[in-house]
Parts: sequence; C-alpha cells; structure tokens
Amino acid sequence: MELGMDMRRTTRALATEAVHAGRDDLAGLGLHAAPIDLSTTYPSYDSRAEAARIDAFATTGAEPEGPPVYGRLGNPTVARFETALARLEGTESAVAFASGMAALSAVLLVRGSMGLRHVVAVRPLYGCSDHLLTAGLLGSEVTFTDPAGVADALRPDTGLVLVESPANPTLAEVDLRAVAHACGSVPLLVDNTFATPVLQRPAEHGARLVLHSATKYLGGHGDVLAGVVACDEEFAGRLRQVRFATGGVLHPLAGYLLLRGLSTLPVRVRAASANAAELVRRLSGDPRVARVHYPRIGGAMVSFEVHGDPHAVIGGVRLITPAVSLGSVDSLIQHPASISHRIVDADDRRDAGVGDRLLRLSVGLEDVEDLWADLDAALGERTATPARPEALAQG
Repeated sequence: MELGMDMRRTTRALATEAVHAGRDDLAGLGLHAAPIDLSTTYPSYDSRAEAARIDAFATTGAEPEGPPVYGRLGNPTVARFETALARLEGTESAVAFASGMAALSAVLLVRGSMGLRHVVAVRPLYGCSDHLLTAGLLGSEVTFTDPAGVADALRPDTGLVLVESPANPTLAEVDLRAVAHACGSVPLLVDNTFATPVLQRPAEHGARLVLHSATKYLGGHGDVLAGVVACDEEFAGRLRQVRFATGGVLHPLAGYLLLRGLSTLPVRVRAASANAAELVRRLSGDPRVARVHYPRIGGAMVSFEVHGDPHAVIGGVRLITPAVSLGSVDSLIQHPASISHRIVDADDRRDAGVGDRLLRLSVGLEDVEDLWADLDAALGERTATPARPEALAQG
C-alpha cells in the first residue's frame, strides 16, 4: 500500500503537490489540518540511545529517526514544509531557515568549512546578498561576471556559483542550463524567489541548490519571515549541521504558515502574473514610462523606468503599498536604488542596470483596473517624452 502511494506521488501535477505534499499522512492520523508542534525539547528515558542519535546527526546531519530531540535539530511542523517544498522543486530534500539571508549564509558556511571560500556570482543580486558577498562578512571572496564568463572565473577554491533568475530588481534572465554546464563540478545555486517552482524548477536545469526567500511567494501573505534551500540529501545534511550550530532555525508557526501558503501558490502566482502581464502592456505604451522590464517566463514582478521623479510615484500610490519585500497577495512598490539595493556600491548598482529611475512593482491579486487607476494617478500628467519603441524589454 505504501509503495502504491509513493508511485502515485511521483506522477502528481504541481497543483496537486502544492495541496497535498507534506500532508500525506494526515488522514491516517485522523487529522485534516497539519498540527503545529511548538515544543522546544522532547523527553527521552533512554539517554544512551539519545546520545547515539545525537552522535549520528553530528556525523552526517541526517534527520534523527524516531521522536524529535531538540528544536535546533529539527521540528515536525517545519519538516512538513521542507518535504513539500522539496517535492515542488523536484529535489531530494529541503532545509528551512529563519530568513532567506540565513539560508544563503548557511550555504556559504558549508562551502567555506571545506576551504572553498571563493564565489562566482552574476549581478544583479538582491542587495543584501550582494553585500554579504562583497563585504566578506563570512570570509568569502567574490568574483562578479556575466553568465558567459562563469567558466573563466572559476578557481580551484571556488565553492559556489550564484545567480538569480529572474534577477532582483531588473528581472534579467539567465540560461540556467548553460550556466550549470559552465560550472562543471562547482555547485550552482539559483535564487528562485521571483519565479517560484510554478514558473521554473532550476534543479531540472542542473542547479544543485535552489534558494528561496520564503518570506515572499511561498508564504504569500506578508506575515512570515523564512528562507529555504532545496537540494540533494548530502548537502542538506551539511546545512542541518550549520543550522544546528548557528541557531538559524525556523519557528514552527512560520513552518505552518508556509505549508499553508504552498497550497495556494500555483493559483496565486498565475492570477498575479495575469495582472502583471496586463500592467506591462499598459506601461509599455505609456509616454511617462521610459522602459519596462518583464521576464520571458512571465511572473508577477514588473520593473519600469520613469521619465519623471520615481519618488513622486512612490509617494503617489494609494492602493498599492509603498514597501519593501514582494510576493504578497497585495501589490507592493519600491525604489530599489534607495531601498533594497542602496547597500550596493552606486557604480556597481548602475552597472547592473539598477538605475535611479527604476521602480520595482510586485503585482498582487487586486482587480487590474484598480491597480492601473492607482498607477495612472501616481505617474502624474501625461507630459513626459514619448517612450521609445523598445520600451518593453523582455528579460
């Protein structure tokens, strides 16, 4: 019976996995909603066996068999989310953390502990990811290059190649299969936060590691802070060891909210993407807009450059929320050069296409006519120079 269930799971569609992954045992437990286990510690009357389980974890990082041990080693509610996300990304395992930056830090620490501190990265990246690499806060050294230069940038001590696709905030896309080939034996980490597994599964294109700021689309409601790395079980074991040592654990309530968020992920992403595509169509022909950036794979993120003052647009919205972050059910807008990417050196920022007139819009689930009415008013009078024919830039 169990084998049959496993066989059915391997052929389930993404929408079905989103609803059922991580929950397959609930009916057998007499439950419908996933339970929240808030325990930080768990009783054990067999201290010798407990010691053996802890020793086994210290050796391999594999999840202990049997009852949980301690909240820093793992949590049953969080484990349900990890199982579900791994199923959606098509990887063996996933390891959740307290934030996206904690997740990226853990990956760097794993590779650094092996003496592989050099990172090859493609800009643009999320501003804090860029800063973590350039500042060397974890002892890493970074070489930035374009996708075509990845192979030439590799060194004997290169431990990681890092890309975002679509990238934050320009939405530039990378040929993941070509980059993975260029990496050779060096692990490729793809930040898949913007695309989500609904639009792209990097592991199918050769990425060993798939990073999400789960705060965004995976949670989807602006009420949970989290990060997760989907990967093979060998790397997952090392990540669990770093998580245990550094304490960057995800709270069980956050794990519950993320599991619940995954169940509507395909519906939310597709509906928001339809809104985004319509806004792109209108913005690309608007004389107040100099250029629109929208990826070929679609999605709910739109970036656009205005002829006028971008700060006036931020100050002029009333329905759209002027705030950092993205991926929520409501629409958010921000000015990357001032906020999310301000920490990046100004010249590096501009070289990566993050100009001073660029705005980033995370399109939500509101009615598209209401969203356009708000944007139209915030953009001001139609007196700007007409947009060039190439206003719509795919990728």
